[in-house]
Amino acid sequence: MALLSDCYPPRTGGIESQVGDLAVQLVQAGHEVEVLTATSAGRGASLRSKGASRPSILVHRLDTPLALGLPVNPLAVPEARRLLAEGGFDVAHVHLGVVSPFAWDMAELATHLGLPTALTWHCVLDRAARPLGPAVRRWVERGAVLSAVSGFAAEGVRQAAKGEPVAVLPNGIDPSLWEPPLVAVRDGAGAPPQDPGRAPARLETTPVRLVTATRLAPRKRVGALLSVVAAARRRLGPGAMVLDVYGEGPLRPWLEARVAALGLHDVVRLRGRVSRPELAAAWSRADAYLSPTRLEAFGIAALEARTAGLPVIARADSGVREVVTDGVSGLLAPDDSGLADALVRLVADDTLRTRIAAHNRRVPPAQTWDRVVALAVDEYRRAGA
Repeated sequence: MALLSDCYPPRTGGIESQVGDLAVQLVQAGHEVEVLTATSAGRGASLRSKGASRPSILVHRLDTPLALGLPVNPLAVPEARRLLAEGGFDVAHVHLGVVSPFAWDMAELATHLGLPTALTWHCVLDRAARPLGPAVRRWVERGAVLSAVSGFAAEGVRQAAKGEPVAVLPNGIDPSLWEPPLVAVRDGAGAPPQDPGRAPARLETTPVRLVTATRLAPRKRVGALLSVVAAARRRLGPGAMVLDVYGEGPLRPWLEARVAALGLHDVVRLRGRVSRPELAAAWSRADAYLSPTRLEAFGIAALEARTAGLPVIARADSGVREVVTDGVSGLLAPDDSGLADALVRLVADDTLRTRIAAHNRRVPPAQTWDRVVALAVDEYRRAGA
């Protein structure tokens, strides 16, 4: 299998982590995988990418110094053509985002070469569906099969493809990386520990500790996040909640000024970018997760928080709705006003918060890697057929 993506580790982000993890999971399932990407390995990195407890995967980094670190290389096609033509691949799996010039070149190239090709969208096409339609339909005519990471994202792909079938190939998660820590459970008489169980959610917390993980960029609606928190704080009063924001991006200076302007200096804390284990540790100390995004194809950060046992507050007009059930694993709102209402409700109602957290700790998500790998292999077989 050839996995083709603009973005790949060590670059950080949703597509990067998902394609990197998919490569590892496919290899662990017994498949042979090579990666073609426009992402640089960084200084001193070898051609073979590997991390702790990860198999060695051959990564062809078709980057250029002219791109100044961006995963862009319009001159990569000739070398990619050679690699795909000579590599003996059974299938090419192209991963497309909102702006993916390398992936679009690879989709054109793989289908032109006659390789069985699976195309997965990690984005919401929205208004781009119509102008991108001719290319998508050309790839389908050459035999490519289409998928998206959620039914929400699949709607735009289906529109671009004029009704062609679009499968759902969700992002995957390893619950063991996010589950709350095990604790020993004792009976009321102080007997020795019985079977371990997941750490229970605290019934009452003051202040309620909210978290979110996002790139500090306009598309992620971080400005709207602050407005929602400010609206909720006016109703809840001081000291009711705090929000830790994990992530970096170009809007950080503006957000710092906006926090001050809204008087949220005692509520919102910009924590910066941290590692996955550090995020998991932060989630284990938190009470709920808040997401303001709209054009979110899937919402992997929300799924990670839900897997960690956190109630998720999010908008219903986003891909988060496919990993969160309203009133069961979180609260979904139709707009930002409703998002503030949901935030007030969850912060003020300890019993509701605890009930949802208990459900999330007890019921694992459906998007585990064993299921996702099986769905991916189904797509590869569909492409080969």
